[in-house]
Amino acid sequence: MDDNQWLNDFLEDSIPKWKADPVMFMREVLLFEPDDWQIEVAHDLRDYPRVSVKSGQGVGKTGLEAALLLWFLVCYPYPRIVATAPTKQQLHDVLWSEVDKWMNNSPLLPMLLKWTKTYVYMIGYEKRWFAVARTATKPENMQGFHEDNMLFIVDEASGVADPIMEAITGTLAGENNKLLLMGNPTKTSGTFYDSHTVDRSLYKCHTVNSEHSKRTNKENIEAMKRKYGADSNVVRVRVYGEFPQQEDDVFIPISWLEQSCKTEISERTARALGIYTDDKGRKYPQDPSLIDKIEIGCDVARFGDDKTCIGFRINEVVKIFKKYNGQDTTWTASNIAILYKQLRSKYKYTGPIGIKVDDGGVGGGVVDQLRSYARTEPAVWQDSHLLPVNFGQPISHRYYVDSTTYMMGVVKDLIAPFDEEGRPHKPEILLPDDNDLIGQLSCRKYSFASNSKQKVESKKDMKDRGLTSPDEADCILLVCLPMTYKKKGGKK
Repeated sequence: MDDNQWLNDFLEDSIPKWKADPVMFMREVLLFEPDDWQIEVAHDLRDYPRVSVKSGQGVGKTGLEAALLLWFLVCYPYPRIVATAPTKQQLHDVLWSEVDKWMNNSPLLPMLLKWTKTYVYMIGYEKRWFAVARTATKPENMQGFHEDNMLFIVDEASGVADPIMEAITGTLAGENNKLLLMGNPTKTSGTFYDSHTVDRSLYKCHTVNSEHSKRTNKENIEAMKRKYGADSNVVRVRVYGEFPQQEDDVFIPISWLEQSCKTEISERTARALGIYTDDKGRKYPQDPSLIDKIEIGCDVARFGDDKTCIGFRINEVVKIFKKYNGQDTTWTASNIAILYKQLRSKYKYTGPIGIKVDDGGVGGGVVDQLRSYARTEPAVWQDSHLLPVNFGQPISHRYYVDSTTYMMGVVKDLIAPFDEEGRPHKPEILLPDDNDLIGQLSCRKYSFASNSKQKVESKKDMKDRGLTSPDEADCILLVCLPMTYKKKGGKK
């Protein structure tokens, strides 16, 4: 008996068993040992047309999605599988790479399947037996798929717009058409939210708490609960896998923050940074001419438990460079200088760079040190623009009482899902997916002053509520604070 005949006989005997038991397939074919909740979801996807899973972070969502994609691809004849997510990064770098990982973990699948950057197909049946990766950016990306055996996998489903979800659900009309929604429950609207509420009867629903997963770091979870409160929205969404509660006195809703973290980087900025790859897999070289803005912000620690945080922005992309405890002002100024020089060198940027530094308390020493650098190396620092900033400073503004509230308002407007006219608005900044940052921004409350202007609570007020100092948040407020650049010599 030749090898092909042996393989055919083996598959003829095994596939009906795997089809009936996806967990057996995971264990025998992928060498994947599922958790209890993953077993329940796998059985429900086998038995029901629609399954929706909301969960905290780090529980193994992506691994299960990849395992179920491969199970469906192998066990059903001539299937069509569409895997999608709100961004290219989430789809290709996370989910699709996970498919490749488990496929190559299998002793069997490399003999049956071929993986490419956008397709996985049965060898010999490229056009009729495949899974495809399609970014959830346009409804038409989800249309045109019709087959008796079809599966849609929607990762980070809270971030997929309703018109795209409508296109997906409208496609599911075949005999064995299935839909798997998975993600963190970041907002209280949309198809994913409805699948656990008003449309629950249409879905088999699951909630996975990160506290109960053997895959998560329990010390990190307990630290988050201590910092922001066991009932805070950041803990509800990122740990318990529960939808956020409506809090009328919170200045920035967590759903806006989560959406900013998960928004697709623009093609212009991706090309500026040298990370753009087109649909055919061609990578484009870095193009510094497409960088419109680089700015730096630093919140300087005042007390022992506070952190110094340094961040930066390139076009719409916002990042945290460093955060640390217990270093002096010279150390902090030196790190800002290192970042400034790295950004100039790495991105070949010749425009002005704003450096905004918390000038209160010990922050004044950092400002003085940076001014000293500019005097010592004028050629290096000639296009830097230093702006000392005082948090909580009273200001003359139509809506806001002080400088902190104004800066919070700037960030809120930049990430708002709609503009002043109520029209849909894509976030203008992409915030880093940092638990502390999201926790601090989503927990900060506000009130109205006697003149009806808004005022966010101070650091002291937050600490009095048992919260930690909003160091990461204040750093990002500085990064995003608008600046007017002046030419050296005082002219604009």
